[in-house]
Amino acid sequence: MLSTSHLSCNILADLLIAHGVKHVVLSPGSRNTPLIIAISRREDLKCHVVIDERSAAFIALGMSIQSGSPVAIVCTSGTALLNYAPAVAEAYYRHIPLVVISADRPEEWIDQDDSQTLWQQDALAPYVKRSCDICARIDFPNGKWWTERMINDVLLEAVNSRPGPVHINVRLDAPLNTQTDYETRSSRVISMVTPPQLLPVADVRNLANTIAAPHRVMIVAGFHEPDYKLNRSMMRLASLPNVVVMTESISNLHSPLFINRIDSTLCRLSETEKDSLRPDTVITLGGAIVSRHIKDWLRNIPKLSHWHIGISHTTIDCFKHLTMRINMDAAPFLSQLESAMSRQKGVSAYSQLWHDASMRASDLHDSYIEKAPWSDIKAMAHIFSNIPRSWNVHLSNGTPVRYAQLMDNMNIHRSECNRGVSGIDGCTSTALGSSAVFKGVTLLISGDMSFQYDISALSSEILSPRFKMIVICNGGGGIFRFIKATSEFPETEKYLAVGTNLPLSDLCKGYGISYFEADSCESLSHSFSQFVSESERPALLAIHTPPKLSADVLKGYFTGILPEQK
Repeated sequence: MLSTSHLSCNILADLLIAHGVKHVVLSPGSRNTPLIIAISRREDLKCHVVIDERSAAFIALGMSIQSGSPVAIVCTSGTALLNYAPAVAEAYYRHIPLVVISADRPEEWIDQDDSQTLWQQDALAPYVKRSCDICARIDFPNGKWWTERMINDVLLEAVNSRPGPVHINVRLDAPLNTQTDYETRSSRVISMVTPPQLLPVADVRNLANTIAAPHRVMIVAGFHEPDYKLNRSMMRLASLPNVVVMTESISNLHSPLFINRIDSTLCRLSETEKDSLRPDTVITLGGAIVSRHIKDWLRNIPKLSHWHIGISHTTIDCFKHLTMRINMDAAPFLSQLESAMSRQKGVSAYSQLWHDASMRASDLHDSYIEKAPWSDIKAMAHIFSNIPRSWNVHLSNGTPVRYAQLMDNMNIHRSECNRGVSGIDGCTSTALGSSAVFKGVTLLISGDMSFQYDISALSSEILSPRFKMIVICNGGGGIFRFIKATSEFPETEKYLAVGTNLPLSDLCKGYGISYFEADSCESLSHSFSQFVSESERPALLAIHTPPKLSADVLKGYFTGILPEQK
């Protein structure tokens, strides 16, 4: 095969394929030309061109989330690499295997006022699991061996134990346009075998004995990818009388046995009821918890035992009660725990008390939504009641993910949100990347401020009719009108909840996107059905809601008192 004459780039292309990379997101440049030549000429690699490096990295993040496989991103030298940082940080805290590949100048040219040069090799160091710096010239004794070993090591680390992003910095010397014949798949591949991890039976039984009925156990699931085995084990645990399972909107764990609207349930409980329902042991799994209600409550329970399940390089003590780290995947551990606990006989009303409280809260939720005036929550209730079951949903940070916490997510095929570091900067790109891999429809539900951050994603070549967007147009920064930290200051409207006035109709016309809009319950019902039916082009539904009233209605939700309308 005719390829670049830069051997390091050819080795890298070989090893990307060998280690399961199928998608590569390329951003144009000159220094990365040898990388682009080596990678784009491989039939086993599907390449996508995205000009904006920040958007490119989030698109790759979405691809990796959806596919479950590592995805590579390739950029030129200089500040291009720094634009990857937000998505790489998100991948690090969400444990997503991004392979960051940056072209670089030879080391002797750094800090010499040469074009597009800066110190790149450690630029992402806090947010990658492993990195390596490949020499500009590897035609020295052991050069090929060293290069193969370093790249193999980094690529193995991307998926080893707890997955995460890695960084390969490739120094390239001029000339950049020379080519030569290269025998593909000639690089040495180092593979790795990781045996399944299980606890000894005696240890599992001892753990089960400590939380047997009448001991009260609460399992809380944060963000997680769909996992049938984990879901089944949690259903069996949830059937035990002393165990209650709570799942967040983006946990992707569903069952009528679970309480899937944590905030809706907790906000309806009096302090006396909360005290009667407090657990003895809480078991957490998955990623960060969105619900502020449950975090605040659990942190203030005295003498609470907390187990956290998951492979981690740090001790995660979010509730300030951690007593045990279980450093293994949740699915096999809970399967073992359920098997041991099911053999025990005990009497408890704990689960039933929680489900009774959840049913009362559900009735109050329905009553409040029915009586609420046109607002964000009214619109979100309609959306979640009518999302086709086969669709994937991506939620932007800010209010959309918080509103989702209040809705029934049982019928959602898959829900995602960038909750690793909870930024609003790449939500559209992440959803778009996911849509490029998912064969069905991907729906992004975004606020107007979050959407404005990431408009450049709409210029991507991967935009397709399978991608749909709902933008809640409430004046921008609606969350600042609601949260206690910002909602009570006179500066809020001028400096925080800033109006965006996005020209969404014009944007859609320019990007070839079908445009729909709504500003009432009646118009939403009509527009939503048209929006769902659109199959020829990507589609955007702009929902216009009153900013101040929406914030007041959301505040009223947690007290059960509708605001007075002026």
